[in-house]
Parts: sequence; C-alpha cells; structure tokens
Amino acid sequence: MSRAPLLLNWVGEAVWLCPERALWWPAAQTLFVADVHLGKAAAYRVQGQPVPTGTTDENLARLDALLARYAAKRLVFLGDLMHAPQGVTPALLERVAHWRFGHADTEMLLVRGNHDLRAGDPPAELGVTVVDEPWPLGPFMACHHPQKVAGRFVLAGHLHPAVTLSGPARDRVRLPCFCVERPDVPDQTATQEGLVILPAFGAFTGTWRVQAAPGRQVYAVGGGAVWPVPLSGAAAGG
Repeated sequence: MSRAPLLLNWVGEAVWLCPERALWWPAAQTLFVADVHLGKAAAYRVQGQPVPTGTTDENLARLDALLARYAAKRLVFLGDLMHAPQGVTPALLERVAHWRFGHADTEMLLVRGNHDLRAGDPPAELGVTVVDEPWPLGPFMACHHPQKVAGRFVLAGHLHPAVTLSGPARDRVRLPCFCVERPDVPDQTATQEGLVILPAFGAFTGTWRVQAAPGRQVYAVGGGAVWPVPLSGAAAGG
C-alpha cells in the first residue's frame, strides 16, 4: 500500500503528518512519535488479562519501517515509551536492545511521560537521552502532556486522539488522528503558538474523544493517507 503523508507549514517549517502515525520534520531530519507503550500487553498478562502477544515486535517493526522510509537522523519519543514496570521484563529489554543496535547511528530522545515515570528510564546502554517536558527543539517544544507554551509550537501526545466518521448507511469507522490547535484568530499564520497532539503510535492503546472547539482541526489517518476532517461533519471519538 502506498503511503501519502500530508505536508503542512508551521512557524516557517515544513512538517509532514505521516500515515504511520508519526510527524516528520525534514529540515532537522527528525521523526516524532508518541505513546508507543512497549510492554503494555505483557503488563496486562501479569494481571491475568488474556491479551494477545506480539505487540512489542509489531511496534518495533513499524518503527523500523518508519526510520527506513524517512532516513531520519533523530527519533523523538513524546512520552510513554514504556508502559508499566510489570511489562519491563528481561525479554522486552533484550528485544529493544537488539532493535536499538540496528539503529546505532540514529539519535534517540525520550521526553518523559506519565507512564515513563512509573516504568523508569530506559537502561543507559540503549543510548536514549531522557529529558523532562517541555523540551525545546528549534521552533518547537517537545512535550508529552498537551499544553500551551508562550510563543512556541508544542508537539505532544498522551491523549491518543481519534475521530469517528459516519457513512450514509449508518456505518461508522473510528480512526486515529492528529489534533491541531491554533489560536482562534483571523490570521493563524501571524502567531508562532500552537499545539499538535499526535495519535498513539502503539498498536495496543485506547483513544480520546476529540470534540469540536474553536481553532481546532483534525487530520484523520487511514488507508495509507492523512487528510483533514471537519469536526462539524464527524462524530467525535467512538
């Protein structure tokens, strides 16, 4: 399946909203992903929940494909790389270390999220720089929790945004989405402030119900493409 990212321009920078549920900043050769939640399924199984296996391998394979496609020099995790201490097993760390070795030339940075605070920082040998939010990167602020930072454009995760589209036969489909918020002013390009909430990258995550709000636009992800969806014509969440 061909994959068609959507080109936008924020604060004088071209960015791509990618159907792989990532954001690509080509000028800095940097990819952003949010909410990978490695080890989440394992943590559920520890609690006796019969959830599927293989989600970690699936997530790492998708990261492999993403890095290969965009030839990124830097990968930024916008929080919640790991899910919970119960899921951070020796087997998980071994798989992640093997994956990291395959991308030894790629700089990796983790902005701590609420789950990272519980699961703990990745082991030092993984070579992932860990920072607290908000973390400046050029004109952007890398965060986990959506927030406003005066004069900066914030890239965040945490909420796992999704939108539900309704069809003429009363059918409905729920899709992950990028949620972009700009000041509700006549000329949004005149301000340097804004916020984009990335969809969760992880394969085993829930979603947040996106509601219509002034200055808010959503970009749905599905069918190998990203496209704008007017919230007035879509059912929120799902």
